[in-house]
Amino acid sequence: MIRLTEKLDSPQPTDVSLSLSIDQRIRSRLKVQLDDGRDAGLFLPRGLILRGGDCLRSECGLIVLVKASPETVSTVRCDDTLLLTRVSYHLGNRHVPLQIALGFVRYQHDHVLDAMVEGLGVSVICEQQPFEPEAGAYSSESGHHHGHSHAHDHSHTH
Repeated sequence: MIRLTEKLDSPQPTDVSLSLSIDQRIRSRLKVQLDDGRDAGLFLPRGLILRGGDCLRSECGLIVLVKASPETVSTVRCDDTLLLTRVSYHLGNRHVPLQIALGFVRYQHDHVLDAMVEGLGVSVICEQQPFEPEAGAYSSESGHHHGHSHAHDHSHTH
């Protein structure tokens, strides 16, 4: 079995990939199968969250690209910033992990949460998409992660 023991600080070229759901990407010890079918295991430091695009190195030097696999999620798209903020508040108040991006929020599918969100006046789409939730204010991830360019001017101190 290939033992993946190190998360690299920057992407490296590789043809080997590993597709994982968010529930798998938050685990530090896990038996997995590389996308080419080979057996592998995660032996990573506790508290590490893997993101799509991260690279791992095995004990034998193999570089593996992590991919966020599609999973069943609920996506709320809305052009009304205040309404989308309200939706995010109510979901966050229930400690629901959220992926937050410009114009949408996404969470792991739950029909009860979908009904609550629809009660706020917004449509919910159940779909298969990669899920990359916010790490949280007390996460061990360095910095923060979000999907937009940093070509604008604002402070990143949190």
